[in-house]
Amino acid sequence: MRAGIPVGVHVVVERDGRILLMRRAGTGFFDGLYSLPGGHVEDGESLRAAAVREMVEETGLHFAVDSLVQVGVMHRRSDTNRIDFFFRATGCPGEPVIREPDKCDRLDWYSRAKLPAELVPYIRTALDAGAGPWILELGW
Repeated sequence: MRAGIPVGVHVVVERDGRILLMRRAGTGFFDGLYSLPGGHVEDGESLRAAAVREMVEETGLHFAVDSLVQVGVMHRRSDTNRIDFFFRATGCPGEPVIREPDKCDRLDWYSRAKLPAELVPYIRTALDAGAGPWILELGW
């Protein structure tokens, strides 16, 4: 039996020219570095549905599935072969809150011109790629 490739989703939420980033903590995976809200796609779940679910779980922000615009796709080599889909959320209803304090210890808004030095490297690559659409391959 052949194992599948883990699929992740990441959401770029922008407000007033700034991007919402969350600092990872307590997971053992890029702890202390900022990342976009997101996570893994579950069995039987669409990409956009996974993105909406992850946004609610991590930040409390609710988006309609059709409000997410695909920005890009990244095929990267990490601890394993991975595929990540990046979406932009149009509109930003409400204020984000930390809903998973065991995985995130900080939420902040950053301008694209002043992203934190402590940013997950593949997330920086995706944000540097711009509004899309794009396809990137990393680590090969």
